[in-house]
Formats: sequence, C-alpha cells, structure tokens
Amino acid sequence: MAKKKIAFICVHNSCRSQMAEALGKYLAGDVFESYSAGTETKPQINQDAVRIMKELYGIDMEQTQYSKLVADIPFPDIAISMGCDVGCPYIGREFDDNWGLQDPTGENDEVFKAVIKKIEENIIRLKEQIR
Repeated sequence: MAKKKIAFICVHNSCRSQMAEALGKYLAGDVFESYSAGTETKPQINQDAVRIMKELYGIDMEQTQYSKLVADIPFPDIAISMGCDVGCPYIGREFDDNWGLQDPTGENDEVFKAVIKKIEENIIRLKEQIR
C-alpha cells in the first residue's frame, strides 16, 4: 500500500512547515511521506529553525529541504495548515487540519523550541491516526 502524502502548508514555507516536514520524515517516515510548501517562497529556510533543529535532532534541513510552492509538491492525501494568523493560503482544496502554531520567526530559542515540541506531538499523533 502506498504511503499517504502529508502536506504541511504555511505562507512562506521557511519555518513552521519546514520543521514539520523534517520532523515528519524523522519521526514518521515509515508511515507517511512529508512535504512542505507555501503560497510564497523565501530564498532560504529560517536560520534559527535550521540551527535549533540541528541542536535538538541532528537534522540539517538545508541538506534535504528548500522553500517551495504548493504547485511544486505532489497532491496531498492530507493537507495541514500550520496556522492562519498570517492569512490562510488557498491550496486548491480545504485543509484537513489547522495546527494553529504561532510563527516563531524573530522570537527567542525558547519560543522556537515550544513550537517544535508542539509539531513533534502533532506528528506523533498523526502517525498513530494513520497507522
């Protein structure tokens, strides 16, 4: 049976959705395929996110990921919004879930780590639901 494709979507695809893609691959790669995308792109992934993900999990997001548009990824089985506080993008279908995560860009490491912890909890819960 083919693995489900999960898309983690936010506007810029540079921080929350990138961390979700990385953690999805790391924690649930045996159950589903993880993709992240946005309705706009940034030239690089948020450098605080890159640094903290390396510190916490040994994951180097810049080696395996880049900022991409919704049109650049396969059509998802499940689409998850990272949080609509910046205006929810329309991706051609309804979202299956909205994780409502605050954008930690410009915040301190503790805020980043709290958002990462919430993403980790959500990924583990999603993995159990799909399994």
